[in-house]
Amino acid sequence: MRPERTLRHTLVLAVVIGVVLGTLPGLVLAQSGSGVGGTIVVEEGETVDEVDGIAGNVIVDGTVRGDVRGVAGNVYVNGEVGGDVDVFGGNLEITGTVDGDVDSASGNVVVAENATVGGEVSVAAGNVDVFGTIEGDASIAAETIRLGDAASIGGDLTYAGTLVGDTDAVAGEVREDTSIGNVTGLETLPSLEPILGLYALVLNLLLGALLLALFPRFSDGVVDRVSTEPVKTGLVGLAVLVGVPIVLVAIAITIIGIPITIVGAFAFAFLVWVGIVYGRFAVAAWLLAQVDVDNRWLALVVGLVSAALLAQVPIVGDFLNFLVFLLGLGALAGGLYALRGRRPETPTAAEPGEPTAD
Repeated sequence: MRPERTLRHTLVLAVVIGVVLGTLPGLVLAQSGSGVGGTIVVEEGETVDEVDGIAGNVIVDGTVRGDVRGVAGNVYVNGEVGGDVDVFGGNLEITGTVDGDVDSASGNVVVAENATVGGEVSVAAGNVDVFGTIEGDASIAAETIRLGDAASIGGDLTYAGTLVGDTDAVAGEVREDTSIGNVTGLETLPSLEPILGLYALVLNLLLGALLLALFPRFSDGVVDRVSTEPVKTGLVGLAVLVGVPIVLVAIAITIIGIPITIVGAFAFAFLVWVGIVYGRFAVAAWLLAQVDVDNRWLALVVGLVSAALLAQVPIVGDFLNFLVFLLGLGALAGGLYALRGRRPETPTAAEPGEPTAD
């Protein structure tokens, strides 16, 4: 089999494994009522203690005894939540019952008709529709706040934005306060940045391990290019980063080219990811070699962890990580280009009188 064909088949395998590994955390955690990515569903008739969802959808059709927390995803409460509902990012829709408070900084919030919130509501959103019942006070900051004919707010309504609908639905005082845009009840939400940072680090380690295990010689070549020709390799990476999107846009001009562009964009995104991992691995391998340490697995861990820590340094950290990425992308592109030139050896014709192989 030709080397480039072997590489192509193995890259496809790596993509499939990477996608599966990328979805595993969300799938596994979903069984315990928590997850990163994917969809968490509490089925009708099912009861869980609490739910924490990050970067995915949360659907509660059954019962949650405690709290429901969602970050960077949509939350749908169709069943019953015994505690509070806290949402940051995405949309919130309540068609069931929430016994506690609702705190949300999100896209849109809907308290549907026949839905009930037993506690207080503090919301900052694009649009808020209240068609059901809020038994406590409500503090709502939104572009448009609509009170439906069946709406009921048992306490006061403090709002910022455009209020429309039946204000008689408010049992207490209705007052406008433009300072309530900052929702105060979101301190209970899990911190998104460190969790997603750890998630990204784990995925990068898994991808790096696959690359080193499946392509040991190719990976060594990446290190060689970064260590021996860093300037040239970085410039190649910059050219690829700028040039490939231009080519994809040019291909997309024709109707027949749109599917090619879509596939190409996904492939390029994957190569960028590989370039990030390879760059961090290669630079760490070169640095470790300066102190006579030659261990590719250690280099992978040191490179990825160091880059994650470096990202915490404002401006300088991002700039250095970008340079490392250019080195990785350039070395990857150079390795793939060199691989194209390889051809399987063909046997030469036997000289007259020489025996031929059976």
